[in-house]
Amino acid sequence: MKFSSALVSFSVLLELGALPALVGAAPVASAWPTYRGPQGNGTTADALGKPWGEAGPKRVWQAPATKGFSSIAVAEGLAVTLLTRDFEGSETEHCVAWDAGSGKELWAVPLKLAKYQGGGESGTGDNKGGDGPRSTPTVVAGKVYVYGSNLDLHCFDAKTGKEVWSKDVAAEYQGKNIAWSNATSPLVEGDLVLVGGGGKGAAFLAFNKETGKLQWKAGDDSITHATPTATTLLGERQVIFFMKSGLTALSAKDGQVLWQQPYKFNVSTAASPVVFENVVYCSAGYGVGSAAFEVKKVGGKYQTSELWRVEGDSMNNHWSTPIAYQGHLYGMFSFKKYGDGPVKCVDIRTGKEKWSQAGFGPGNLILAKDRLLALSDKGELVIIDPKPEAYTELARADVLAGKCWSTPTLAGGFIFARSTEEAACFATAP
Repeated sequence: MKFSSALVSFSVLLELGALPALVGAAPVASAWPTYRGPQGNGTTADALGKPWGEAGPKRVWQAPATKGFSSIAVAEGLAVTLLTRDFEGSETEHCVAWDAGSGKELWAVPLKLAKYQGGGESGTGDNKGGDGPRSTPTVVAGKVYVYGSNLDLHCFDAKTGKEVWSKDVAAEYQGKNIAWSNATSPLVEGDLVLVGGGGKGAAFLAFNKETGKLQWKAGDDSITHATPTATTLLGERQVIFFMKSGLTALSAKDGQVLWQQPYKFNVSTAASPVVFENVVYCSAGYGVGSAAFEVKKVGGKYQTSELWRVEGDSMNNHWSTPIAYQGHLYGMFSFKKYGDGPVKCVDIRTGKEKWSQAGFGPGNLILAKDRLLALSDKGELVIIDPKPEAYTELARADVLAGKCWSTPTLAGGFIFARSTEEAACFATAP
């Protein structure tokens, strides 16, 4: 198979480090190094270009990606995800790295056995249930960081896949896993790798990203499936964890609690907190619903107040974290409406629904400069113009077989997406 000169150049630039992979900074074009992109909020400065025609986007490469809902991180010449493979006769989670330009597998490392505490198998022809790793790797400065379903944290050399260090959070910090097992992704913030999941006094853990040495631990809370959100709020850098007790914002440098906001937990919480200006939005399924809170600082202390709340399953995000853009939330709002749940536009400060478009299910979307890129749960890529006046679809193509509960990613003008059956790279330009 021959590859375009543009894609080869993209791969080479990534490998040489000419296209940086930064987390917790302004949006960086041409890399998607972690679960929710270069800024950690599902956005990138990269543009999608002219919408594709009836033929859909050009498929550049594809690779098998059996069992898993992990998204694809793209940086430093690699496209990395988690999936399930046989290892010595047992289904085992693996971290797999492909060459971002060609799709050639560069290395694969087995983690722990694939046991998910009740996920079940999806039925033939439907989009319900199913097992597989749900966490997404992070690629930063020559390392790949992985937080497996069994609360196993790993650091691998990005070029070789050789393990640099690892931590068993369950064994070393008395962590207790949750139903369907861990789905949170590791968060690299400065020199630290942050995860949740430890026991008493270690609900929040920070490790040196180079050595794995514990830098601090704090808290007695229990994790959910929601990956924490790093943000700058009211001029202060902080990490917001969505725990069983609700929202907890910590200082990444020392684990100090900055503010907390109680929020109901029922069965599973999986969508990450979303921040717009001084508003923090959160949501969960199983009858919990959605809410937005305003965060202020009075007399040097943080205070939170509820702006709005919608209880029940009429407007919530099960695991599909929405995007905040120009004062509005755009995302998949539904609970177990497989194949049919809508994309909605919601005013983040009032909770007022502006529009709703069915036919997506619990997939995911990102913001590419000024366009939304959605991946439906049945494998369709859709470009949407993010305007609150009305739903405007610019392009749609059915591109993947299998179930897609992962998030599409965009790097260097190429779309990377996966299902429970395959991973693929698509060119955004003809």
